[in-house]
Amino acid sequence: MNSWLLRGLGMASVHVVTRVVLGLAVAQWPLHGSSLRMVSLAFVVLIALLWGGLDGIRDARTAVDEESGADLTMMWLKAAVVAGVLAGAVTWLIGTVTGIAVGDNTLFFELTSGAAFTILLVFLPAMLAVAVGRFLVRRKAPATPAHVSPGAAGAAAAGEYANEQDYDVVETAEENYEASEWSYEHGTGQAYDESGQGYYENDQTAQQQAADDQTADRGRHYVDDAPTEVFEAIKPENGK
Repeated sequence: MNSWLLRGLGMASVHVVTRVVLGLAVAQWPLHGSSLRMVSLAFVVLIALLWGGLDGIRDARTAVDEESGADLTMMWLKAAVVAGVLAGAVTWLIGTVTGIAVGDNTLFFELTSGAAFTILLVFLPAMLAVAVGRFLVRRKAPATPAHVSPGAAGAAAAGEYANEQDYDVVETAEENYEASEWSYEHGTGQAYDESGQGYYENDQTAQQQAADDQTADRGRHYVDDAPTEVFEAIKPENGK
């Protein structure tokens, strides 16, 4: 069953039961009719508030960000329309068949003006509660995602991203750059061996080995004198 249909049927049932109980109560205590009507109205509004608030809290907890949340506005609008039309028709039928004093309104009135009032009575409190529920959850939420994969830990230190996939993208880009031929220019940890032997780590041992190789003229250069994409390497004179 669709979410909006479930909520529409539920709110229609609440509305019908409330009007039937109100009719029976007014028949027993006719002098308290106004008070009983106010209590019935508050009860219907309270149910819509609680249901809408639970939807807002659940959506805020499951959504990654504000833009990825569910469209609760359309869901509750459809539910309110179903509740208004169905409650009006059922209430009119109960009043006609059983004789319970649920009102002397015609079927046309129940399906138009009465249904419109019920729609507002369901939709407005529900949407207010949805907004409050989302606000309460997001106010307590941490500034950064609660779960970050180990591979994205390095990217998390550099800044905040929308979701965990952004961390993975940044981490993958950093790993690819460190393994590239040009990463040694920024001191990222590796240098490239022009003799075709591969890469070597950019530490003290590797730098000393690079100096020895350069002196022996075996194709390696100092890290700062290595060729780039634009300029050729500067060849030291006399092996210095």
